[in-house]
Parts: sequence; C-alpha cells; structure tokens
Amino acid sequence: MSAALQAWLQAARLRAQQPPAQPRVPLRVAGHTVGSVAQGFLEEIGLQGFLRKRYKLSKKEHFGAAAWSLDVPPADATDALNALAAALRDAGRCGPWRDEQLAVCNAAGEVVATVERGAVRVLGVATRAVHLVGLAPDGRMWVQKRSLTKPNNPGLWDTLMGGMVSAADSLPQALARETWEEAGLRVGHLHAVEHGGQVLFSRPSREGGGTGYMIERIDWFRATVPDGMAPENQDGEVERFDLLPQDTVCEQVAQDLFTLEASLVIGGFLGR
Repeated sequence: MSAALQAWLQAARLRAQQPPAQPRVPLRVAGHTVGSVAQGFLEEIGLQGFLRKRYKLSKKEHFGAAAWSLDVPPADATDALNALAAALRDAGRCGPWRDEQLAVCNAAGEVVATVERGAVRVLGVATRAVHLVGLAPDGRMWVQKRSLTKPNNPGLWDTLMGGMVSAADSLPQALARETWEEAGLRVGHLHAVEHGGQVLFSRPSREGGGTGYMIERIDWFRATVPDGMAPENQDGEVERFDLLPQDTVCEQVAQDLFTLEASLVIGGFLGR
C-alpha cells in the first residue's frame, strides 16, 4: 500500500467516525432504546396527525435525561415505528422511501421491530450492510460504477457489490441476494468466498434536512470470479463494471472516485 493511499485512508477513517452535527435525544419503543433524533426535530415538524392515531409519541425522562418514547406493547412496535416513518415522509423529512424493512435492535443487539429503510438515518437506527470484493484469478479487481440515478453517491465507484441487510435477510442471504441483484452472479459459482472483516460508520447524514445520523456496520467478503464469468447488473442501479489492476483501484480511491464505504472496505482488504 502506497504512503499516499495510507494517509488518505487514515483521514477517511476519521471521516467515518464523526459525532452528530447537533445534540440528539434517545428514541425508545416498547421499553427499548432503538435510536435517536436531533434535538428539537420532532417538535419542529409537528406530529399532530400522528398523535391522533392510536400510538402516542411523548417526551419523558429516562435515566435523568429527556427521551422520546413510543409506549406500545412489543407486538405493536413495528407498526408504531412505521407510522412514525410515514408521518416523517408526509412532512418531507425522511430519506428516499424504499418500501423495504430494516431490523431495529436494542442495545443488546436483539431485534425488537422493523422500520422503513427511508427513516433509519433520521431516527438514528443502527443498520447493517454487506460488500463483496470480487477478484479475477489474476488478482485484478472487479468494481462497479454506481448509476447516475442512485439517490446516494451517484456516479461514484464501488466494490463489486454493496447493499443493505434487510430485516428479511440473514447476512449470508443478504450477500447472495445483493450479489445477484447488483452483479448477476450466484455466490455458489464464485471461488474462495470468505468473510474479510468489518467497517464501522457513525457520522452525520444529510437526510431529514441534515438532521440524520448514520450508524452502520459493514461486513465485507472477498471472492474470486472465475475466468469466463463477468458481472451483469440486474436491478438498474449500476452503470457499468470494470476489471482493474489493484494499483489502479488504489489510485482512484486516493482521488475520491470511490464511495467512502467502498474505500474503507478496499482499505481493509489491502491491509490483510
């Protein structure tokens, strides 16, 4: 790894670990702390329509500090959080709506509910993602250029595959599903598939008008794509794939041509 790339990666790791842009208030549901919202955010947008529904959102004291609480039975936690997400969407203070549910966990990592993907950053809900570093037998690296219509990081370069882990998926299932949807490859046809490591993110997000906060764990894998097999996008979210020497990938990472997530995954791969 070159000194220039090493210095760039050190700075990138600092960018991936940043405090919130403004103070945040814990968000609790069914007795569990599951996220946080920017201080004053819920008061600012008003949720009278939401409060008229059967779920009440109120501000209470929790361990000596204020916290927003959805006091519902555990069986209603998912419906209550999705009602809150819909209210945020109606107020224009939500991320891109995807009709995809992500797991909502408590501090112990137990799944207590699910919620619409578009609301997770605004609500400070921790998420999981998966990436795949795909290599040719000669060591070159398969990379993708993200579609110009993607809501996040359009036109930047990425690993062979990168995607969220939905509430319906285990980690292996997410790896298989996303690898097919983004690259048209079956994991079972790849060689030497192995878990490589994790990359952790905690940093402000522009969603919700700049009031979001991203907390995410990326599990990344590596695999070899056999000769004669090439990726082909299936979901319309990739502009093209390239097969590049690792030195070229390193140069492009240091030029900020890759997403921050992909850059740190690639840095983890190179640092093995």
